[in-house]
Amino acid sequence: MSKYKQEYKANDFDPQVLSLFDQYVHGDLDRRGFLKNVAKYAAIGGMTATGLLSALSPKFAYAQQVSQNDVRLQAKYVEFDSPLGYGKGRGYLVRPTKSASNLPVVLVVHENRGLNPHIEDIARRLALENYIAFAPDALFPLGGYPGDEDKARELFPKLDQSKTREDFVAALNFVKKSPNNNGKSGVVGFCYGGTIANQLATLAPDLSAAVPFYGTSPSVEKVPNIKAKLLLHFAEKDERVNATWPNYEAALKASNIEYEAHIYKGVQHGFNNDTTPRYEEAAAKLAWQRTIAFFNQTLKT
Repeated sequence: MSKYKQEYKANDFDPQVLSLFDQYVHGDLDRRGFLKNVAKYAAIGGMTATGLLSALSPKFAYAQQVSQNDVRLQAKYVEFDSPLGYGKGRGYLVRPTKSASNLPVVLVVHENRGLNPHIEDIARRLALENYIAFAPDALFPLGGYPGDEDKARELFPKLDQSKTREDFVAALNFVKKSPNNNGKSGVVGFCYGGTIANQLATLAPDLSAAVPFYGTSPSVEKVPNIKAKLLLHFAEKDERVNATWPNYEAALKASNIEYEAHIYKGVQHGFNNDTTPRYEEAAAKLAWQRTIAFFNQTLKT
């Protein structure tokens, strides 16, 4: 997967530090609260609290797999209408420069920091697999991804999630109208985006496939609406997300919905994100291989 060798791995950190970082990433702790709580662990490890935060934070440039200027791809930012959401949305649209046939479309949904360089790279990776990939930015109504993860985290709670959800529905409808598509659509999302992928499966009856990476479940009463096939990826060391899975799985079984779920042993939430120490190469590589095979089966045949 990534050509970048992480300076640190998840097991270099005390489990409580990783738990505190997860709380910080998901808005349960602010920056000051995180630094205060990890100070004692930093002292034990011979680092400062800010040094710990820096070590755990993304390194986008080092982890990029596909160049923004890759000649095999056509990439651009486009706006779309979202009358039931914030009115206008914006996203990153990528497709192969050359393709012998019509292609499926895949919506790529970011984590709770907006459309950062990592998610744009994911969209390019998908396009190289012969998909039309579209990655919307939920933060567009608030000025867009600010180029800083801390600022992005501060902006995210200001979104009206009911409007944002409609923006993602509108984004899916927009990309389904792309020229030379084959009429089939899928969604892949990570963390917050995994939750959105689950929700879109209940909201879009013509969605063919959904792949949530460590996303919380949708409302179980809406599960019978799902028509898409599901491939779900979970991290074993992810109590917050995994707690929502048993009821979701029971609802899927009760409605005879086709799904495949994998729990990756010994890994943390965010294991697919190759810009941070929580990245686990073996699990990420296997999950990505399964994702591409699943999309090939559901969207190309």
